Amino acid sequence: MPLFKGLSKLTIKPPAAGKVKLVLQAALLFAVGFLLGVNLIIPLLLVCALLYLKRSSKDYNLLNLSLLFVIIFTASHFIIKQGQPLYYIPFAAVAMLAAILFEELPLSLLVTLLSSFSVGYLARDVDAAILFSISGMFSIVFVRGARKRMTLIRAGLAIGLIQAAALFFIDHYGMDYPQRYLLFVVNGAVSSIIVLGVLPIFEYLFKTVTNISLLELADFSQPLLQRMMMEAPGTYHHSLIVGNLSEAACSAVGANALLARIGAYYHDIGKLEKPEYFSENQELQTSKHEALTPTMSKMVIMNHVNGGLELAKKYKLNARLVDFIKQHHGTSLVYYFYRRALENQEENDQAIKEEGFRYPGPKPNTKETAIVLLADSVEAASRALKEPTPANIKDVVYNIINNKFIDGQLDECDLTLKDLEKISAVFVRILSGIFHARIAYPGNHTGSGEPH
Repeated sequence: MPLFKGLSKLTIKPPAAGKVKLVLQAALLFAVGFLLGVNLIIPLLLVCALLYLKRSSKDYNLLNLSLLFVIIFTASHFIIKQGQPLYYIPFAAVAMLAAILFEELPLSLLVTLLSSFSVGYLARDVDAAILFSISGMFSIVFVRGARKRMTLIRAGLAIGLIQAAALFFIDHYGMDYPQRYLLFVVNGAVSSIIVLGVLPIFEYLFKTVTNISLLELADFSQPLLQRMMMEAPGTYHHSLIVGNLSEAACSAVGANALLARIGAYYHDIGKLEKPEYFSENQELQTSKHEALTPTMSKMVIMNHVNGGLELAKKYKLNARLVDFIKQHHGTSLVYYFYRRALENQEENDQAIKEEGFRYPGPKPNTKETAIVLLADSVEAASRALKEPTPANIKDVVYNIINNKFIDGQLDECDLTLKDLEKISAVFVRILSGIFHARIAYPGNHTGSGEPH
């Protein structure tokens, strides 16, 4: 019998663009099309992109998406009007950028195919459309999920060879102009270099973060992570475990595991403001909250979200990581201090309202942020267990996830009940390994090198 009962899937539809915004986007594309002399192609691309985006589970901005189309149209139009050969067009760069920037494979293919046939239309050359379609699809295969910059360089060289091979089969001139084959190889390499140069710009414009920049943020020499190590070591260790839990859970349900891990590293940076007020940084004998009323304690605890947002702004963290800071508690109840307030109502004459002890939200709206919310809760609860046996850890994990489900914290993400079962199993397995019972060795083995 499944643990979680209720609806078979928790989903929301992506927010539809406002009518005014949509008209402005369409007008811009039509204007660009008119200036480039391809006013029939741009509206076609707009319609295709709109149809896909309406069905997409991601909230992609049509204006940002159209930027890739505009760039390749502008470059191709200029090169073709100048009478230059097609190997001057770094088409593979568009396909690479689409594969890196967009998580959904169909959207990358849509951008690539529409762009390749549009370039063929501009050049009035069907062979060019076929060649660029082939190189574009291979570009997506080679760079999708790339985590190292060297991967892009190797992909560019491979794509150049593929372009030369494709040219050989569709070339009407045979080997009369062998230098063109070499130039198409160079074209692929140049495309990868272009991508490396403009990728940070596109990340900023698209308000996204790629695997390459995520790994840079995972470097423990990053200033925020360095501060956590020194000023809030308990929070730092907690974040590492939450990151490992989130990464494994995302892998199990097909979400972006790297994004979740790095998001978990930064989700609690707001605790740097007052680290001593959080249990993982406190000495067991004392607690700063003993001298505070429940209402004041609640304010200190909840303020770490706002503090995290301020630090994120100061250190210019990517918006995708800021989502983890804002959403990792959703609208959850600060239960411990809420209970204390109910037991101590004489501190004021007003009734204690549950709403005053809930985080402001928003609730997680992606699989990755929802999984970090769950991992954050189960790690803290498992660490507090007096007897962290596998059975006790399993009970804690299942109870917490079930309570978050019932409390509506997962209403705005697209995790299914089957996903929650997989996530629970992953959490139990990892936490049981972390908090396993230690073997009691006879005598004093301090410094003996015995396993613990």
